[in-house]
Amino acid sequence: MDSVEAVVIGAGVVGLAVGRALARSGFETIVLERANAIGTGTSSRNSEVIHAGIYYPAGSLKARLCVQGRTQLYAFCDSHGVSHRRCGKLVVATSPQQHAALQDTREKAAANGVALSWLDADAARALEPALSCSAALLSPETGIVDSHGLMLALQGDLERHGGALALQSPVLGVQCGSDAHVVEVGGEMPISLSARIVVNAAGLWAPGLAAAERGLPGAQWPQAFYAKGNYFSLAGRAPFGRLIYPVPEQAGLGVHLTLDLAGQARFGPDVQWLETGDPDAIDYRVDPARAEGFYAEIRRYWPGLRDGALQPAYSGVRPKLQGPGAPAGDFVLQGPAEHGVRGLLNLFGIESPGLTASLALADEVLRRLGIEASAD
Repeated sequence: MDSVEAVVIGAGVVGLAVGRALARSGFETIVLERANAIGTGTSSRNSEVIHAGIYYPAGSLKARLCVQGRTQLYAFCDSHGVSHRRCGKLVVATSPQQHAALQDTREKAAANGVALSWLDADAARALEPALSCSAALLSPETGIVDSHGLMLALQGDLERHGGALALQSPVLGVQCGSDAHVVEVGGEMPISLSARIVVNAAGLWAPGLAAAERGLPGAQWPQAFYAKGNYFSLAGRAPFGRLIYPVPEQAGLGVHLTLDLAGQARFGPDVQWLETGDPDAIDYRVDPARAEGFYAEIRRYWPGLRDGALQPAYSGVRPKLQGPGAPAGDFVLQGPAEHGVRGLLNLFGIESPGLTASLALADEVLRRLGIEASAD
């Protein structure tokens, strides 16, 4: 049987960040990915926004790791030449009835150490003349990033520190042991790997993979729920230089306007709860008919959106741990303190702000495994 010190399952942005952190800390590390490329799941199907840390309950993992991770991510992008822009965003109220919710958002952000400026309608329009709102919050720390470039940089660091990436290597199960764990890998050449450290960062597949971990008596795995978010792109250039977000809604952040690094606008995501419990059965096609609801939402803050300007772009699926109607939950990191098995950690519910928090999440994984993160 082949052996390695550490195995990370999943080569999305969080899995690559965890693999990089382990390799930088001196562990012989391999990242296993079931697909034929890195980041084909949630990591490549999001808004590519660097979040400031505005919306999350004070003291939550999402709040702490988003604020910490945002600082780390900007520094990493600067040092590794990853394309990004600290463009800022406006969270907008489109009627006075939403001002209380806007103030609540500001107070949540302040509790997380994030300062937002309150703008009246005239001040907001001075920044974005095409905007229609009654008040807004300005977040100068919000930005956008090339998510694929980020993942390539993380992979490069992993490999520079002696780590490896194995594509088309689906994990079929894990046999947990007291000193080492056996990871069963399928694919064209099935193998078994013995590893002292195993981190399940499989995103949408994480709960199902955890259920295939044998040797954890009494372990409790969270139920997975899948919320599809559809995106539409704008034909032509948008008259905005900042991201525009409505007041938050329960299952997400509303149909917001984001920009890519070329200045092209896209809108989304909406919330479409899926009935399937199998992530392999997800249909990522975007129904053009869903654009009808987008127009009404967007015109609340941009009345100038013309008919026929939206075209289907792409979709992503949030790996949620709460179903329809339930309040959004926190990240769940289940490690030795929870299940009593050394060297094993599962990550569940890593939805937004997972990309922003990826480097901080990696440090948190190491801390929970009793490993000191490298500072080099």
